Amino acid sequence: MALLHRAELRPSKLELLVPWLPGRSWFAGEAGAPVSRVAAYRFDDPAGEVGVETLLVRAGDGPVLQVPLTYRGAPLAGADDFFVGLVEHSVLGPRWVYDACGDPVYPPLLAAAVLADAGQAEEYFEVDGKREVRPASMTLTGSRTGRPVPAGPVSAAPASAAPASAGPVDGGVTVVRAGDVELAVVRRPVPADVPAAGGLAGTWPGQDEPVLLAYAR
Repeated sequence: MALLHRAELRPSKLELLVPWLPGRSWFAGEAGAPVSRVAAYRFDDPAGEVGVETLLVRAGDGPVLQVPLTYRGAPLAGADDFFVGLVEHSVLGPRWVYDACGDPVYPPLLAAAVLADAGQAEEYFEVDGKREVRPASMTLTGSRTGRPVPAGPVSAAPASAAPASAGPVDGGVTVVRAGDVELAVVRRPVPADVPAAGGLAGTWPGQDEPVLLAYAR
């Protein structure tokens, strides 16, 4: 479960993405345009230290982009290339935001969702000592491959851009590895068949046909 805080972020997550997204090789949309949220889902860090959230966003009138992020209370050593920016959280203080594809906490959580249909974390607020659940903004469906899911976090999370020919979708993907499992994160998710090796699909209001979010290669 993911405990959320009723807090103010400066800058906001979407504001942080405005200058960062156009520098990505997989970016599509209007550079510098306001970034809007389409949907989101979270994974639960078993250690409870790192926030792991994937945003589905648009830059202006561009296509939907998938942006997995991690939120940390201190800089992540060796991850400068994946640093998105620093935000001030009114409850937790400064939070270092990273492209999750370069954070070792993320690949095992993604692998569990892709290979074992682990699903997304339930989000809740604590109000007067009681849990107030926030409804999910989208639905996730993973595969049940029977393949062992690597435990995490991994010692490193090398990531690379892969050409469209590397998988079942057009557009950019980013490859991450958890143990011997290689996973492709679809940066511009569209409806597509889930590969036999396993995949993660999602729907949200206004998108009834499942889109492919990630898959095992």
